[in-house]
Amino acid sequence: MDAAQALADLTEISSQIVHAAVIGGDGGVLASTFDDGERAGRFAEGVGRLVADADAVREASGLPGLAQLEAATLDGSLFIVRGENGASIAAVTRPDPTVGLVFYDLKHALRSIDQTKPRAARRRKTDAPA
Repeated sequence: MDAAQALADLTEISSQIVHAAVIGGDGGVLASTFDDGERAGRFAEGVGRLVADADAVREASGLPGLAQLEAATLDGSLFIVRGENGASIAAVTRPDPTVGLVFYDLKHALRSIDQTKPRAARRRKTDAPA
């Protein structure tokens, strides 16, 4: 599934999500629910800065890799989930979201995008030279 379709499915099933974006490993926006590309780009830049700061704190504390992050405010929350391939998905929610459910939905959406990428073919024993 492509990133735009994954976001469409995500916002259809999760009424708590106001806006979301899929961000590539290079920081570029792969897809978003924002009305314009400039706003989506600013959102991706902010997410990148927040993740970089969280990673710096994590490294200084000797903690393992950052997989997910939530920043809560009185007006809503920001959720970020990092994928194995370097891509991330970030979402802004309404106030008091169901945290576990939002993380679950974001991980599911990101995995649905990851699964469409071609994987390296594995050699089977019958493919080995004789």
